[in-house]
Amino acid sequence: MKLSEFDYNLPKELIAQEPCKPRDHSRLLVYDRKQDKMTHEKFFNLPKYLTKNDVLVFNNTKVFPARLLGQKETGGKAEALLLEEKGDGKWEALLGTKRPKIGLKLVFKLGLEAEVMEDLPDKSWLIQFNIRGPKFYTILDKIGQVPLPPYIESKETQSKLKTKYQTVFAKETGSAAAPTAGLHFTNRLLKKIKERGVQFEYVTLHVGLGTFEPVNTENIEDFKIHHELVNVDKQTVKRLLKAKKDGKRIIAVGTTSVRTLEAVFQEKLAEPAQVSKYVNIFIYPGYKYKFVDAMITNFHLPKSSLLMLVSALIGKEEVFKIYKKAISLKYKFFSFGDGMFLK
Repeated sequence: MKLSEFDYNLPKELIAQEPCKPRDHSRLLVYDRKQDKMTHEKFFNLPKYLTKNDVLVFNNTKVFPARLLGQKETGGKAEALLLEEKGDGKWEALLGTKRPKIGLKLVFKLGLEAEVMEDLPDKSWLIQFNIRGPKFYTILDKIGQVPLPPYIESKETQSKLKTKYQTVFAKETGSAAAPTAGLHFTNRLLKKIKERGVQFEYVTLHVGLGTFEPVNTENIEDFKIHHELVNVDKQTVKRLLKAKKDGKRIIAVGTTSVRTLEAVFQEKLAEPAQVSKYVNIFIYPGYKYKFVDAMITNFHLPKSSLLMLVSALIGKEEVFKIYKKAISLKYKFFSFGDGMFLK
């Protein structure tokens, strides 16, 4: 399958630059696969499409201010984008500095320093900080910046962005990017959904910036997708298995929840167990979903693995039909954009 099959043109003005206020007042395109029917709603009307036979699965990862601006000890600007903690003050990071090399020292504010330790795959580096533990996170919260996607040109203060680019159910710190389908939910909306008897479950997948990286191989089958850390506790696994066995509809909130569920339940589990592992599941047309029945998601970038994941669920032709209609109706796209319920 060719990469060009997943390209489309999007007017720049349809790229959302900030979330809707209130969040649950964004638009919602509901697509019924069985009837091949589109309905245009507001997101706060989602509850009327849900029943007590549904399970909503949320990614409760929490975005942290992963972008650090500083300078090289030898002079010149330096930037580190923290991707994943490796323990003992070590982090995998992308470095925005000319000619990084092992031994290079980076200096940030409040006494925070880092040394480049190792050249890693995928253009990332292993760096070692001089401060670790709770003190490191205290400093990071003061001097770190929220790493917004490049298509968002925000003039908001960092304190406001740290709230805007965070779901209301965020709990487990570790993401460099938000699970954006979850941004539409407010506490008021969650309460209304719960009153309908819908089952809520929470999983954790820490989102790296690779999530939004365009596929860069002509044949998409040749693409090597990034790995991500997943955590699902034993009781959640047990409840999800029971819900699936009972015939409940499993609705993933966001593509990160989709990847988590499909990776965790790739094989039939003989016994429920805590899951903590790296996954690099690449879902594209031809993939047969094993656990997820429906999803809530945003509109995704051209040539992205996320667009391919959605195409695998409802069909590539159907996706582009939906996108064409959404563009004609001026839906907002990408991280702060409108949502879809694909059922």
